[in-house]
Amino acid sequence: MAVHPRVQTLARTFLANADQEAPGLVEGLYLTGSVALGDFRPHTSDVDFVVVTARTPGGREVEQLRRAHARTRSDMPRPQFNGVHVTWDHLSRDSASCGPLPSVVGGRFRERATSDVNPATWHILAERGIPVRGPHPVELDVWDEPESLRAWSLGSLDEHWRRWRERAGRLVTPRGLAVLGSLAPSWSVLSVSRLHFTLKTGETTSKSGAGSYALHAFPDRWQRIVNECLRVRRGVQAPSLYESALARRRAALDYIEMVLDESLRPGLAVSS
Repeated sequence: MAVHPRVQTLARTFLANADQEAPGLVEGLYLTGSVALGDFRPHTSDVDFVVVTARTPGGREVEQLRRAHARTRSDMPRPQFNGVHVTWDHLSRDSASCGPLPSVVGGRFRERATSDVNPATWHILAERGIPVRGPHPVELDVWDEPESLRAWSLGSLDEHWRRWRERAGRLVTPRGLAVLGSLAPSWSVLSVSRLHFTLKTGETTSKSGAGSYALHAFPDRWQRIVNECLRVRRGVQAPSLYESALARRRAALDYIEMVLDESLRPGLAVSS
């Protein structure tokens, strides 16, 4: 798969900085997320990574990684470089058993985080991960269990996205106001669609792929908001499909609520 030149430069920049800060520590670098799924959009996408270290970083090594990422952000502020630092052993185990690990979340280095320590990250790495350093993913022993992926997807909808929808529904809050923009509705609508896709198929897809799926999975009344979110995702320079930001916000929130109800209702049929 061809990788966008900015992504290639970002990955090489990080490896150079990491090798200077902590020689020999970083043994593997894999690209996941939108890059691996063929949906990297320079105007909206982050670059998701899995860094494999020779051992679980201790105090000094954590600081070395922190500096490597800080230097990388200074060299290339965009796109954001977000992901998790694991060992080869972590990848061979259920992600739930790994606990919090050094991660970069929203461009910020965190010594202990869990946002990317999940079955979806493991699954994308195993199936489509792009190696920048280290063996090809097909040569790795990556733990990948369909039932855990489905359970994690269901939990993400029930715990994270239901809370997100509730908070975004209050207009005069930072999250509520963010949904008046174009990026937050697109990101959220396509994200919940992607989780619904996983529940139905047992596979993962990109945000754009999730939008295409949603156009066929749900009644026609939802096509307008899905097409609007795909327009934003793809960076199409065309007028909005909505007469106002408030109307788009309401449609996005209603759509998310529908997907949550559809996904979480008892007896939802999923593929085996």
